[in-house]
Amino acid sequence: MHTYHKPLAAKAVLLVMALALLLFPGPSFALEKTSIILQWLPQAQFAGFYMAEEKGFYTDEGVSLTMVQGGPDIIASEWLETGKVDFATMFLSTGLLKRATIPIINIGQLVQNSALMLITKADSGMTSPKDLDGKKVGLWANEFQIQPRALFKHLGISVTVVPQSSSLDLFLRGGVQAATGMWYNEYNLLFSYGLDYTDLRPFLFRDTELNFPEDGIYTLETTANEKPELCRAVVAATVRGWKYAFEHPEEALDTVMKRMIKKNIPANRAHQRWMLDRMKDIMITENGAPIGVLRQEDFERVKSVLIDTGFMTNAPMFPEFYRGPVR
Repeated sequence: MHTYHKPLAAKAVLLVMALALLLFPGPSFALEKTSIILQWLPQAQFAGFYMAEEKGFYTDEGVSLTMVQGGPDIIASEWLETGKVDFATMFLSTGLLKRATIPIINIGQLVQNSALMLITKADSGMTSPKDLDGKKVGLWANEFQIQPRALFKHLGISVTVVPQSSSLDLFLRGGVQAATGMWYNEYNLLFSYGLDYTDLRPFLFRDTELNFPEDGIYTLETTANEKPELCRAVVAATVRGWKYAFEHPEEALDTVMKRMIKKNIPANRAHQRWMLDRMKDIMITENGAPIGVLRQEDFERVKSVLIDTGFMTNAPMFPEFYRGPVR
Protein backbone atom coordinates (compact mmCIF):
# COMPACT_ATOMS: atom_id res chain seq x y z
CA MET A 1 0.00 0.00 0.00
CA HIS A 2 1.49 3.36 -1.12
CA THR A 3 1.56 6.39 1.14
CA TYR A 4 0.08 9.60 -0.43
CA HIS A 5 2.37 12.60 0.12
CA LYS A 6 0.43 15.89 -0.12
CA PRO A 7 3.51 18.13 -0.50
CA LEU A 8 4.73 16.08 -3.43
CA ALA A 9 1.29 16.13 -5.03
CA ALA A 10 1.05 19.89 -4.61
CA LYS A 11 4.45 20.40 -6.25
CA ALA A 12 3.40 18.18 -9.13
CA VAL A 13 0.25 20.25 -9.67
CA LEU A 14 2.24 23.50 -9.65
CA LEU A 15 4.71 22.04 -12.13
CA VAL A 16 1.91 21.02 -14.50
CA MET A 17 0.35 24.50 -14.21
CA ALA A 18 3.66 26.16 -14.97
CA LEU A 19 4.18 23.98 -18.02
CA ALA A 20 0.65 24.74 -19.18
CA LEU A 21 1.29 28.47 -18.95
CA LEU A 22 4.44 28.10 -21.00
CA LEU A 23 2.76 25.98 -23.67
CA PHE A 24 -0.61 27.73 -23.67
CA PRO A 25 -0.10 31.30 -22.46
CA GLY A 26 -3.21 33.19 -21.49
CA PRO A 27 -3.97 36.87 -22.15
CA SER A 28 -1.05 39.14 -21.36
CA PHE A 29 -1.27 42.54 -19.71
CA ALA A 30 -3.79 44.98 -21.13
CA LEU A 31 -2.45 47.05 -24.01
CA GLU A 32 -2.86 50.81 -23.93
CA LYS A 33 -4.96 51.91 -26.87
CA THR A 34 -3.78 54.92 -28.84
CA SER A 35 -3.80 56.29 -32.40
CA ILE A 36 -1.63 58.08 -34.93
CA ILE A 37 -2.33 59.78 -38.25
CA LEU A 38 0.30 59.42 -40.98
CA GLN A 39 0.28 62.55 -43.13
CA TRP A 40 -0.14 60.84 -46.50
CA LEU A 41 -1.64 57.81 -48.22
CA PRO A 42 -0.15 54.34 -47.58
CA GLN A 43 3.26 53.96 -49.24
CA ALA A 44 6.85 53.04 -48.38
CA GLN A 45 7.27 56.45 -46.74
CA PHE A 46 5.66 54.79 -43.71
CA ALA A 47 7.15 51.30 -44.02
CA GLY A 48 8.65 51.47 -40.53
CA PHE A 49 5.24 52.03 -38.95
CA TYR A 50 3.76 49.13 -40.89
CA MET A 51 6.57 46.75 -39.93
CA ALA A 52 6.36 47.77 -36.28
CA GLU A 53 2.72 46.74 -36.37
CA GLU A 54 3.27 43.58 -38.44
CA LYS A 55 6.10 42.29 -36.24
CA GLY A 56 4.34 43.12 -32.98
CA PHE A 57 6.79 45.79 -31.86
CA TYR A 58 4.02 48.08 -30.58
CA THR A 59 2.53 45.16 -28.67
CA ASP A 60 5.96 44.44 -27.19
CA GLU A 61 5.93 47.98 -25.82
CA GLY A 62 2.43 47.54 -24.36
CA VAL A 63 0.67 49.60 -27.04
CA SER A 64 -2.32 48.90 -29.27
CA LEU A 65 -1.84 51.47 -32.04
CA THR A 66 -4.50 52.41 -34.59
CA MET A 67 -3.09 54.03 -37.74
CA VAL A 68 -5.13 56.59 -39.66
CA GLN A 69 -4.13 57.39 -43.22
CA GLY A 70 -3.73 60.95 -44.36
CA GLY A 71 -4.08 62.38 -47.82
CA PRO A 72 -4.33 65.56 -49.88
CA ASP A 73 -7.46 66.76 -48.08
CA ILE A 74 -6.44 65.68 -44.58
CA ILE A 75 -4.32 67.94 -42.37
CA ALA A 76 -2.58 65.89 -39.70
CA SER A 77 -2.17 68.79 -37.26
CA GLU A 78 -5.93 69.39 -37.22
CA TRP A 79 -6.60 65.78 -36.29
CA LEU A 80 -4.12 66.13 -33.45
CA GLU A 81 -5.49 69.47 -32.26
CA THR A 82 -9.10 68.24 -32.17
CA GLY A 83 -8.24 65.07 -30.31
CA LYS A 84 -9.19 62.67 -33.08
CA VAL A 85 -5.77 61.04 -32.67
CA ASP A 86 -3.09 61.07 -29.98
CA PHE A 87 -0.11 61.28 -32.35
CA ALA A 88 0.64 62.61 -35.83
CA THR A 89 3.52 62.74 -38.29
CA MET A 90 4.59 66.16 -39.58
CA PHE A 91 7.58 67.96 -41.05
CA LEU A 92 9.75 69.81 -38.52
CA SER A 93 8.96 73.15 -40.19
CA THR A 94 5.24 72.42 -39.87
CA GLY A 95 5.61 71.43 -36.25
CA LEU A 96 7.43 74.65 -35.40
CA LEU A 97 4.85 76.85 -37.09
CA LYS A 98 1.92 74.96 -35.59
CA ARG A 99 3.46 75.32 -32.14
CA ALA A 100 2.41 78.99 -32.22
CA THR A 101 -1.28 78.00 -32.09
CA ILE A 102 -1.25 74.36 -30.93
CA PRO A 103 0.66 73.11 -27.86
CA ILE A 104 2.43 70.31 -29.73
CA ILE A 105 5.60 68.46 -28.83
CA ASN A 106 8.08 66.60 -31.03
CA ILE A 107 8.75 63.21 -29.41
CA GLY A 108 10.79 61.59 -32.18
CA GLN A 109 12.50 62.88 -35.33
CA LEU A 110 12.55 60.20 -38.03
CA VAL A 111 13.72 61.90 -41.25
CA GLN A 112 17.00 63.76 -40.77
CA ASN A 113 17.43 65.29 -44.26
CA SER A 114 14.99 66.93 -46.67
CA ALA A 115 13.64 64.98 -49.63
CA LEU A 116 11.73 67.97 -50.98
CA MET A 117 12.74 69.36 -54.36
CA LEU A 118 11.66 71.73 -57.09
CA ILE A 119 11.85 69.95 -60.44
CA THR A 120 12.61 71.75 -63.71
CA LYS A 121 13.34 70.50 -67.21
CA ALA A 122 16.94 70.40 -68.34
CA ASP A 123 16.16 72.35 -71.50
CA SER A 124 14.62 75.23 -69.53
CA GLY A 125 17.97 76.94 -69.17
CA MET A 126 17.60 77.20 -65.38
CA THR A 127 20.75 76.17 -63.52
CA SER A 128 20.01 77.29 -59.95
CA PRO A 129 16.97 78.08 -57.79
CA LYS A 130 17.55 81.81 -58.38
CA ASP A 131 16.57 81.24 -62.02
CA LEU A 132 13.01 80.54 -60.84
CA ASP A 133 12.53 84.30 -60.49
CA GLY A 134 9.47 85.35 -62.50
CA LYS A 135 8.54 81.74 -63.31
CA LYS A 136 5.39 79.73 -62.65
CA VAL A 137 5.95 77.17 -59.91
CA GLY A 138 3.55 74.43 -58.90
CA LEU A 139 3.18 74.10 -55.13
CA TRP A 140 1.11 71.73 -53.04
CA ALA A 141 -1.39 73.29 -50.68
CA ASN A 142 -1.35 73.81 -46.94
CA GLU A 143 1.72 72.96 -44.89
CA PHE A 144 3.81 71.74 -47.82
CA GLN A 145 4.34 75.34 -49.04
CA ILE A 146 6.41 76.42 -46.05
CA GLN A 147 9.81 75.34 -47.30
CA PRO A 148 9.46 76.57 -50.92
CA ARG A 149 8.08 79.94 -49.85
CA ALA A 150 10.91 80.28 -47.32
CA LEU A 151 13.37 79.57 -50.13
CA PHE A 152 11.86 82.23 -52.38
CA LYS A 153 12.05 84.80 -49.58
CA HIS A 154 15.57 83.72 -48.69
CA LEU A 155 16.72 84.17 -52.31
CA GLY A 156 14.75 87.39 -52.76
CA ILE A 157 12.92 86.13 -55.83
CA SER A 158 9.30 86.38 -56.90
CA VAL A 159 7.41 83.47 -58.46
CA THR A 160 3.85 82.89 -59.58
CA VAL A 161 2.48 80.09 -57.41
CA VAL A 162 0.18 77.68 -59.21
CA PRO A 163 -1.79 75.15 -57.12
CA GLN A 164 -0.44 71.67 -57.73
CA SER A 165 -2.47 68.50 -57.36
CA SER A 166 -1.08 65.00 -56.89
CA SER A 167 -0.67 64.85 -60.68
CA LEU A 168 2.36 66.23 -62.54
CA ASP A 169 0.46 66.66 -65.82
CA LEU A 170 0.60 70.46 -65.67
CA PHE A 171 4.39 70.36 -65.41
CA LEU A 172 4.67 67.84 -68.23
CA ARG A 173 2.49 70.03 -70.48
CA GLY A 174 4.56 73.13 -69.74
CA GLY A 175 1.89 74.86 -67.62
CA VAL A 176 4.50 75.53 -64.93
CA GLN A 177 8.27 75.81 -65.24
CA ALA A 178 8.88 73.99 -61.96
CA ALA A 179 6.94 71.45 -59.93
CA THR A 180 7.15 70.40 -56.31
CA GLY A 181 8.23 66.83 -55.69
CA MET A 182 9.74 64.46 -53.17
CA TRP A 183 12.97 62.70 -54.05
CA TYR A 184 11.44 59.40 -52.96
CA ASN A 185 8.19 59.83 -54.88
CA GLU A 186 7.32 62.31 -57.63
CA TYR A 187 10.86 62.58 -59.00
CA ASN A 188 10.97 58.85 -59.72
CA LEU A 189 7.37 58.82 -61.01
CA LEU A 190 8.32 61.19 -63.81
CA PHE A 191 10.41 58.45 -65.39
CA SER A 192 7.29 56.33 -65.82
CA TYR A 193 6.16 59.01 -68.30
CA GLY A 194 9.12 58.17 -70.52
CA LEU A 195 11.46 60.88 -69.25
CA ASP A 196 15.12 60.19 -68.54
CA TYR A 197 17.31 61.53 -65.73
CA THR A 198 19.03 63.78 -68.24
CA ASP A 199 15.68 65.41 -69.11
CA LEU A 200 15.28 66.87 -65.63
CA ARG A 201 17.16 69.34 -63.45
CA PRO A 202 15.99 69.08 -59.85
CA PHE A 203 16.82 71.60 -57.14
CA LEU A 204 17.02 69.69 -53.86
CA PHE A 205 16.42 71.54 -50.62
CA ARG A 206 19.02 69.35 -48.92
CA ASP A 207 21.61 71.12 -51.10
CA THR A 208 20.55 74.55 -49.79
CA GLU A 209 20.50 76.27 -46.42
CA LEU A 210 16.92 75.01 -46.12
CA ASN A 211 17.78 71.36 -45.58
CA PHE A 212 14.99 70.83 -43.04
CA PRO A 213 14.46 67.51 -41.26
CA GLU A 214 11.03 66.25 -42.28
CA ASP A 215 8.84 63.47 -40.85
CA GLY A 216 8.70 63.44 -37.05
CA ILE A 217 6.21 62.15 -34.48
CA TYR A 218 4.18 64.79 -32.64
CA THR A 219 1.72 64.83 -29.77
CA LEU A 220 0.00 67.42 -27.61
CA GLU A 221 1.88 68.76 -24.61
CA THR A 222 -0.77 67.34 -22.27
CA THR A 223 -0.15 63.83 -23.65
CA ALA A 224 3.62 64.26 -23.35
CA ASN A 225 3.22 65.38 -19.72
CA GLU A 226 0.60 62.86 -18.64
CA LYS A 227 1.75 59.82 -20.61
CA PRO A 228 5.52 60.03 -21.10
CA GLU A 229 5.90 56.25 -21.10
CA LEU A 230 3.30 55.90 -23.89
CA CYS A 231 5.20 58.48 -25.96
CA ARG A 232 8.48 56.65 -25.37
CA ALA A 233 6.87 53.32 -26.31
CA VAL A 234 5.39 54.61 -29.59
CA VAL A 235 8.71 56.11 -30.69
CA ALA A 236 10.79 53.10 -29.60
CA ALA A 237 8.56 50.64 -31.47
CA THR A 238 8.48 52.83 -34.59
CA VAL A 239 12.27 53.20 -34.67
CA ARG A 240 12.57 49.43 -34.28
CA GLY A 241 10.11 49.03 -37.15
CA TRP A 242 12.19 51.25 -39.42
CA LYS A 243 15.38 49.39 -38.63
CA TYR A 244 13.63 46.11 -39.40
CA ALA A 245 12.28 47.49 -42.70
CA PHE A 246 15.75 48.55 -43.84
CA GLU A 247 17.24 45.19 -42.84
CA HIS A 248 14.44 43.20 -44.53
CA PRO A 249 13.46 45.34 -47.55
CA GLU A 250 11.59 42.66 -49.51
CA GLU A 251 9.45 41.74 -46.53
CA ALA A 252 8.78 45.43 -45.93
CA LEU A 253 7.78 45.88 -49.58
CA ASP A 254 5.39 42.91 -49.31
CA THR A 255 3.71 44.65 -46.40
CA VAL A 256 3.58 48.05 -48.15
CA MET A 257 2.09 46.54 -51.31
CA LYS A 258 -0.50 44.64 -49.31
CA ARG A 259 -1.65 47.81 -47.54
CA MET A 260 -1.77 49.86 -50.73
CA ILE A 261 -3.82 47.23 -52.55
CA LYS A 262 -6.19 46.96 -49.59
CA LYS A 263 -6.84 50.72 -49.81
CA ASN A 264 -7.23 50.57 -53.62
CA ILE A 265 -4.14 52.72 -54.17
CA PRO A 266 -2.20 52.05 -57.40
CA ALA A 267 0.84 50.07 -56.31
CA ASN A 268 4.08 49.59 -58.24
CA ARG A 269 6.69 47.50 -56.44
CA ALA A 270 9.65 48.98 -58.30
CA HIS A 271 8.57 52.50 -57.35
CA GLN A 272 7.99 51.50 -53.73
CA ARG A 273 11.45 49.93 -53.67
CA TRP A 274 12.91 53.24 -54.88
CA MET A 275 10.95 55.02 -52.15
CA LEU A 276 12.16 52.68 -49.41
CA ASP A 277 15.78 53.07 -50.57
CA ARG A 278 15.48 56.86 -50.56
CA MET A 279 13.86 56.83 -47.12
CA LYS A 280 16.94 54.99 -45.89
CA ASP A 281 19.13 57.67 -47.48
CA ILE A 282 17.39 60.53 -45.67
CA MET A 283 16.91 58.74 -42.35
CA ILE A 284 20.32 57.13 -41.89
CA THR A 285 23.03 59.70 -42.57
CA GLU A 286 26.75 59.67 -41.78
CA ASN A 287 26.75 62.97 -39.92
CA GLY A 288 23.12 62.99 -38.82
CA ALA A 289 21.43 61.90 -35.64
CA PRO A 290 20.19 58.34 -35.07
CA ILE A 291 16.63 57.57 -36.16
CA GLY A 292 14.26 59.15 -33.64
CA VAL A 293 16.60 61.88 -32.41
CA LEU A 294 16.18 65.60 -33.14
CA ARG A 295 19.49 67.43 -32.99
CA GLN A 296 19.34 70.82 -31.31
CA GLU A 297 21.50 72.34 -34.06
CA ASP A 298 18.92 71.26 -36.68
CA PHE A 299 16.11 72.69 -34.57
CA GLU A 300 17.90 76.03 -34.13
CA ARG A 301 18.74 76.27 -37.84
CA VAL A 302 15.16 75.66 -38.99
CA LYS A 303 13.79 78.03 -36.36
CA SER A 304 16.24 80.75 -37.44
CA VAL A 305 15.32 80.43 -41.13
CA LEU A 306 11.59 80.59 -40.39
CA ILE A 307 12.05 83.71 -38.28
CA ASP A 308 14.38 85.38 -40.78
CA THR A 309 11.96 84.75 -43.66
CA GLY A 310 9.00 86.11 -41.70
CA PHE A 311 7.05 82.91 -41.20
CA MET A 312 7.05 83.37 -37.44
CA THR A 313 8.16 86.00 -34.95
CA ASN A 314 9.10 83.76 -32.05
CA ALA A 315 9.53 80.09 -31.29
CA PRO A 316 9.86 77.82 -28.29
CA MET A 317 13.14 76.86 -26.72
CA PHE A 318 14.48 73.43 -27.64
CA PRO A 319 13.62 71.74 -24.29
CA GLU A 320 10.05 73.05 -24.56
CA PHE A 321 9.57 71.65 -28.05
CA TYR A 322 11.41 68.32 -28.01
CA ARG A 323 10.81 65.43 -25.60
CA GLY A 324 12.28 62.57 -27.58
CA PRO A 325 15.33 60.32 -27.30
CA VAL A 326 18.77 61.90 -27.14
CA ARG A 327 22.08 60.88 -28.65
